Amino acid sequence: MTSLLQNTWHLRRVAEATAKPCDICYKPTTSVLITPDQKDHFYICPGHLKDRGFCSPIVDEAEIAAKKKKEELEREIELIKKEHEEKMKKRKKSNDSKKKGQDSDKTANDVKEGSKEDEEDIDKAEKEKNDKVRS
Repeated sequence: MTSLLQNTWHLRRVAEATAKPCDICYKPTTSVLITPDQKDHFYICPGHLKDRGFCSPIVDEAEIAAKKKKEELEREIELIKKEHEEKMKKRKKSNDSKKKGQDSDKTANDVKEGSKEDEEDIDKAEKEKNDKVRS
């Protein structure tokens, strides 16, 4: 017995040297529709592929949703990076202005305490950024 013809086709492109005429309009084409098991094929021009009455692509909704989510996450990551950089610039400016305004009588212990506070602030900011990215 003969097997039933599948109605699922994959678009393949061939080299210009092996272009053959479209099976419908006989214009030279490099587009070939082929079954997944590669038992049947036919040459088709790009104009007929765009015709809504001729064929329609199979759309994978899960893939589209995953791509959209990935793009959204990338935008959010960039936004968080910019916010973090702005915070660090402001913190650096405020630290520079504090250093200029303070007396030169500052001891080494005071400098160490200030740097510990800065490190804690930086760690806290990084932790907040990571929490935003994960959620």
